[in-house]
Amino acid sequence: MSQSDQDRDHRAATIAHLNDKLRLNPGTGWVMTSGVHAKGVAFVAHAIAAVGAFNDFTDGDDLYGERDFGALRLAGERLFWKIDYYDQALENGSPDPADEALTRRVLTLMLASEY
Repeated sequence: MSQSDQDRDHRAATIAHLNDKLRLNPGTGWVMTSGVHAKGVAFVAHAIAAVGAFNDFTDGDDLYGERDFGALRLAGERLFWKIDYYDQALENGSPDPADEALTRRVLTLMLASEY
């Protein structure tokens, strides 16, 4: 494996770790669409738990190994969640998603029908 491959793999692993940290700690940095909220408090609670328990990362959905997207079924609904990387002001994309000091992550949870 070349040095650039090792660097890329290390970067992806760092981003995946930071993404898992957000995914496993709902609260600040999580956004839910109106469709998810409309399903009620119990559904939202189950959806949050399902995102935290999600571990079905496949090459098709996790092409770069960053664990930044997932699709799941819950109570007959298909849901998507995704993580986006912003600068600290939440105005532009992050200059380096592997650098926690430069990046604010936002996890969006939505019904697939809202995509």
